[in-house]
Amino acid sequence: KTKAFMGKPVPVVITVYKDKKFDFIIKSPPASHFIREAAKLKSGSSEPGRVVAGSITMKQAETIAKETGNAIRTQARPEANLVVEIFRYFGGLASELKGETIPLGDKVLSYTRREPYGVVGAIIPWNAPVMLGVLKIAPALCSGNTIVMKAAEDAPLGILRIAEICQKFIPNGVVNLITGTGMECGMPLSEHADIRKLSFTGSTAVGKMIMRAASERIIPVSLELGGKSPSIVYPDANEDWAVDGIIAAMRFTRQSQSCTAGSRLFLHNKIFDSFLEKLALKLDQLKIGDPLDEDVDIGAIINQKQFSKVENYIHDGLDNPDANLICGGLPPKKGPLSEGYFAIPTIFENKSNHWRLAKEEIFGPVLVAIRWDDEVEAIKMANDSHYGLAAYVWTKDLARGLNAAHAIEAGWVQINQGLGQVPGHSYGGYKQSGIGREFSLEGMLDSFTQRKNVTVNLDTPPSPLI
Repeated sequence: KTKAFMGKPVPVVITVYKDKKFDFIIKSPPASHFIREAAKLKSGSSEPGRVVAGSITMKQAETIAKETGNAIRTQARPEANLVVEIFRYFGGLASELKGETIPLGDKVLSYTRREPYGVVGAIIPWNAPVMLGVLKIAPALCSGNTIVMKAAEDAPLGILRIAEICQKFIPNGVVNLITGTGMECGMPLSEHADIRKLSFTGSTAVGKMIMRAASERIIPVSLELGGKSPSIVYPDANEDWAVDGIIAAMRFTRQSQSCTAGSRLFLHNKIFDSFLEKLALKLDQLKIGDPLDEDVDIGAIINQKQFSKVENYIHDGLDNPDANLICGGLPPKKGPLSEGYFAIPTIFENKSNHWRLAKEEIFGPVLVAIRWDDEVEAIKMANDSHYGLAAYVWTKDLARGLNAAHAIEAGWVQINQGLGQVPGHSYGGYKQSGIGREFSLEGMLDSFTQRKNVTVNLDTPPSPLI
């Protein structure tokens, strides 16, 4: 019973792949307990993080591929490897939980200290569930919190495996995992009185619900939400390296099921046709199929609901008289690819930045290409969105690229690369793409600690010596 998991241990039996079962104890100890236990992990050694990381095997990559549909070579294995790096990165940051000394004069000592919130409630999505789960577990624990996390109902197995590994090295009650739907588990978790901090990754619509739940108790919330990220390509970048970068930025090899997917492609008019021709040829060379096949580049959409949603957007593009299909289209109805949720990389050309496919987050491999001549207008179109998570700029003129990056309203802008997400860099969105930062030391401090000021009057009469 999800409303009763606080206060005392509640055994939860989760049935997973091939009838194997894991028992998890859902328990949130009092503040004195979790601070004491977390302190054991902060004794100046990153060894606990390394032990957990070292226990993640390539079976984890297979689990990710099976439950998400992401290709094992291009996506699932890199995700498993990144999980290891995340544990190692945050495992070395415990000594960085530092405060400041404030100079208020010789008679006053004033300083700040970083303290944990207590019990963190976390909710993760299905598109990269293990990486996104560990991005909450590792910094929350490093900064002295306990965590109760809700797994995505469509992809719980990989993060269940992480929780199982954590139980071997971390005190009971520090890492807790629950599974179920949003209404069964997500909302009760976000509304529970003992939760002192909420951290959510998912859609903007659900993020607003999490904010409302947090507002009822005035607790802090971190949100990593959706995106409709722009890629601006300048005339001097009409080369293969930029085309490859656009494929990476669009996350085609993850079926574009990514909040940072560069799904709006602003191409300079001089190179528009030739660039799209090269892009379509390269996309046609990508192999779609069984996620466990080492030769496959692109796997399957997560489920029927998302598959139908992507199909609906493609139908909308095909029915739009102002849109021109460059490549791809509707999923095949015959052959091997008709036997699964396989979507074809699709590009539409349209002059407008205001039609549905250019405004809404599709979360599928549908790219919209738009011409531009004036740089100011291109940046204006890039910013004409209620999203602001990521952006990409492609040019050999670094001064021009930097100026564009500074003008774009997004939390993460990359110049001349489409990947590059590594532990240590600040990650988070502008506008309705979220609140707060992750992936970094500053993200850990801002998201999982609260600052306390202590001021001491040193100008008091001395006590008599005894």
